[in-house]
Amino acid sequence: MGGGELSSAALPRSFFERPSHEVAPDLLGRVLVHGPVAVRLTEVEAYGGPGEDPAAHTYRGRTPRNAVMFGPAGHIYVYFTYGMHFCANLVCLPEGHGSAVLMRGGEIVAGLDVARARRTSGRRVPDRDLARGPARLATALGLAREHNGLDAVREGPVEGWPRQAAAVLEGRPADPGLIRSGPRTGISTAKETPWRFWIDADPTVSPYRAHVPRRRSAAATSVGEAPSS
Repeated sequence: MGGGELSSAALPRSFFERPSHEVAPDLLGRVLVHGPVAVRLTEVEAYGGPGEDPAAHTYRGRTPRNAVMFGPAGHIYVYFTYGMHFCANLVCLPEGHGSAVLMRGGEIVAGLDVARARRTSGRRVPDRDLARGPARLATALGLAREHNGLDAVREGPVEGWPRQAAAVLEGRPADPGLIRSGPRTGISTAKETPWRFWIDADPTVSPYRAHVPRRRSAAATSVGEAPSS
């Protein structure tokens, strides 16, 4: 990877060892790399720990399903939703606490052809939509069940990383004057908590959708609303 945001340093683990609602706005403008694809984050949502955030997967404590959220900060927590999509999160706080930031949207800044091939299945999709929404973002990055627990903290130059390594780069942090916050998308509990953060007027930010009750057998499209496991 060459110049600019793609040659910036990887964020240290200490960056993620903070409350998720502090990490979330600081992730805007950062670049998540997985293998050949890199996404500059433009929209994220924070989810709190056990007993404090009813919308979080960790609300009722540790389970086999959410165990990665209780692991070291900076790891990727991947979950399956609606029986057909994966979503990816970055774990926050030191080991044992159980919180994360859901990555909801971003701009593809490397590996555009690879991301498009993963996302389009022969259909023409505008570049702005390739990682616009949490399931699309995970698909574009090639993140799936087998990547649950992948460490996104790296040291040394990009050229020395394993082929399918993940990392969060410093990138170009968003202008604080352009960062907005509001209620999280599509959840039925703690739905007024203003822990969704995005870059104002960025075309890769997904539209806000309030929760609409419906019958389903899988988890919803946020870190919250998970069936117990």
